[in-house]
Amino acid sequence: MSIRNLDRMFAPKAVALIGASPKPGSVGNVLARNLFDGGFAGAILPVNPKYRSIEGVFAYPDIAALPQVPDLAVICTPPSAVPGAISDLGARGCKAAVVITAGFGELPGEEGKALERAMLDAARPHLMRIVGPNCLGLLVPGAGLNATFAHLAPPKGDLAFVTQSGAMATAVLDWASPRKIGFSHLVSLGDMTDVDFGDMLDWLALDGRTRAILLYVEAITSPRKFMSAARAAARLKPVIVIKAGRHAEGAKAAASHTGALAGADAVYDAAFRRAGMLRVHDIDELFDAVATLANPPKSSGDRLAILTNGGGLGVLATDTLIDEGGHLAELTDATRAGLDAVLPRTWSRGNPVDIIGDAPPARYAAATKALLADPQMDALLVLNCPTAIASSVEAADAVIAEAKAARVPVLTAWLGGTQSALDARRKFAEARLPSYETPDKAVRGFMHLVRYRRAQASLMEVPEAAPDDLCPDPAAARRAVDEALAQGRSWLDDGQVRAVLEGYGIPTPRAAFAASEDAAAGAAERLGGPVVLKIVSPDVLHKSDVGGVALGLNGPNQVRAAAAAMRARVLAAKPAATIEGFLVQEMIRKPDAHELILGASVDRQFGPVLLFGQGGVAVEVLGDVAMALPPLNVKLARDMIAATRVAKLLQGYRGRKPADRASIELALVRLSRLVCDLDAVAEIDVNPLLVDETGAIALDARIRVAPPPAGRHAARLAIEPYPAHLTRDIDLPGGGRAKLRPIRPEDAPAIEAMLARMTDEDRRMRFFAPIAKLTPAQLDRLTQIDYDREMALVCEGADGLLGVVRLAADPDRARAEYAIALRSDQKGHGLGVYLMRRILDFAKTAGIGVVFGEVLRENRPMLDVCRGLGFTLHAEPDMPDIVRAEIGLVDWPADEKAAE
Repeated sequence: MSIRNLDRMFAPKAVALIGASPKPGSVGNVLARNLFDGGFAGAILPVNPKYRSIEGVFAYPDIAALPQVPDLAVICTPPSAVPGAISDLGARGCKAAVVITAGFGELPGEEGKALERAMLDAARPHLMRIVGPNCLGLLVPGAGLNATFAHLAPPKGDLAFVTQSGAMATAVLDWASPRKIGFSHLVSLGDMTDVDFGDMLDWLALDGRTRAILLYVEAITSPRKFMSAARAAARLKPVIVIKAGRHAEGAKAAASHTGALAGADAVYDAAFRRAGMLRVHDIDELFDAVATLANPPKSSGDRLAILTNGGGLGVLATDTLIDEGGHLAELTDATRAGLDAVLPRTWSRGNPVDIIGDAPPARYAAATKALLADPQMDALLVLNCPTAIASSVEAADAVIAEAKAARVPVLTAWLGGTQSALDARRKFAEARLPSYETPDKAVRGFMHLVRYRRAQASLMEVPEAAPDDLCPDPAAARRAVDEALAQGRSWLDDGQVRAVLEGYGIPTPRAAFAASEDAAAGAAERLGGPVVLKIVSPDVLHKSDVGGVALGLNGPNQVRAAAAAMRARVLAAKPAATIEGFLVQEMIRKPDAHELILGASVDRQFGPVLLFGQGGVAVEVLGDVAMALPPLNVKLARDMIAATRVAKLLQGYRGRKPADRASIELALVRLSRLVCDLDAVAEIDVNPLLVDETGAIALDARIRVAPPPAGRHAARLAIEPYPAHLTRDIDLPGGGRAKLRPIRPEDAPAIEAMLARMTDEDRRMRFFAPIAKLTPAQLDRLTQIDYDREMALVCEGADGLLGVVRLAADPDRARAEYAIALRSDQKGHGLGVYLMRRILDFAKTAGIGVVFGEVLRENRPMLDVCRGLGFTLHAEPDMPDIVRAEIGLVDWPADEKAAE
């Protein structure tokens, strides 16, 4: 839905407990005690007709008898009573409820689902928000609100934990309690009939008390909303996720190789990565990651230097590093010389740097200083094993002193459980240096940094579906798909497959269809040279499995004989198969080429998903694949390739030349455009894509189609592509030409330059404060937007940006707030009115109902623009200096061409 009324959920002034009970051990009693003991400053109103008081507080017989309207209701009645309670609460004006009760949609059969529908139907007219049902409840320690039946109440903190599982919520509380870890929010979502992960991410992203968001996910109910909210939140603070069900035993295999490999967990992995989130696998790792990302550095490399006073610790750390996909840093000659000068002759002379067990604090300091000067490492891990010879605490002090000016992250692991180890870790915490109990945890902490920065880099990429010049004839591809659908085909025939691939610029061999053995012989003669013969049958998906492929045939006689034998083999293996004919294809000879696979399938939650990896007949056995969500650009395609083992082989080895990786990257970008454009394509499998140093060519491919569902085309994609279609050249109202286009992350320097050419007064009118420049975080927020819920149009002239107009919509698109800024020398020429018209046109086409903005009362030019466009102006009672401008778009005469 949206974050509407979630303020009543998480910052209520009064709470009603429906089903409160004095019976010890009952859910109603535990909830009552937790609410009363939590320190909540507002009214707590127990409701139960059987009792006059609960925990010494007067109880009310029903909702109608409540002396005030509760902002939040906590419901623990039998399930049959819940819809009625929701209706009564809504009638009183209550806007939020936590339904603890189970027995709804999670049960088999129709009864529970009917109750769930009745509950939602009762809430809808009142815009009432519901957490649950079948949940533990919610905690907001900073507000003293404990609306759970949990056994512990955590202290106030800056971590938010959102979970589908109530058991996981109590486990996290139990784990966090002895470690003195506090929370800003702890929310058990249960069945997520209304409030879901997307809503919570939207709420917590803007919550100033929350530093990091932790999620325990079992399933996503609204993937597009989730991705949009996650990408928005991850731009502002770390989002760390545990996804349960990594091994989906019993999942049905899809028909093609790609479908067989596109397991749900791999798709979640791709989604989390693209949303800029960090995935971890257990509670311990979850909170380690929080500590590591408390101040995430800019470095994203994976080269680690290890400094240790015990060789065994260094070996353990190295093993974990390699297992996790990292690399040991190669020490420069200068670094080795520097270490030689300060270390004993017996030091390891390599990485890990073993400074020997008797290392005093001064040796730790000198070695740390030398390593931090090495330009070829991305982070330093310092290990300490306690000895009777040197002080671990003083060694920690030495490392802290050297780390103050470090250009790269410094991580530490002081082993042991003695007081000295505890004191050292406390000192590291005070110095804000990540500290771990074991070498393997420390290395995983480093890899958290690496993966987080890589995910953040993916988040910043805003690709178009693909530039038109990469795809020569998309219309021909669409005709082939439409033809197959009209014929009632699920799988395209070979000619249609070639038309689709060639329409999107993916190279294929020359080929000809032949209906008979004689026709195949004639086609071979026309093609010349050796050819490949393939069976054409709608009943044969994997041709090689039934002897439906013959290679290296020379001349018409060989082809004729091979075709007759092939027909017999295929019919012996599949007697009911319909043989339509044969495909005669030129034989591509690339003896040193790599066999790769490109593919796409439609995940039932996240929509189209792309696949790349090592291909050939053993593709499932090898299992060397990477997945990603479209759209891709070359950078994202390159990252996708790098995530596979075959990427190393593509670099060349033992006289084998490096493959043309650029051709693979372009093929992936073109495939991304194909699945973005053709919503009837349900599955595509290019295997093998043959690649050597001269380029790539698709030797075989299968494409499955299905009639697309009705609805907005772009909604099938989990991530909105960069809206290049909104780019246009314009005539400026005051004369001259400019380009109007959506903003990109790389516009941050141009935004800074534009602000520098605005007067102090104009900047104050835009930002309501006399700011000289924006912080990096503010620039990121203005330029790194999610096009599914925001839009910013920049007007770009020959000498930089002339103006920016933006729109930020509520997640439900009912309302959106505008903002506009013009370079000071562009004022008074009509550009502001033009940009406002364009953003209102866009809002109308996007289905937004109301656009509003806040304007300083003294900003008369902006108020005049608003009046001229039809906005109504309202005073803000609590802010006398602010005027709210608002316009409904039902009757707005949208320029469809400008906002299409």
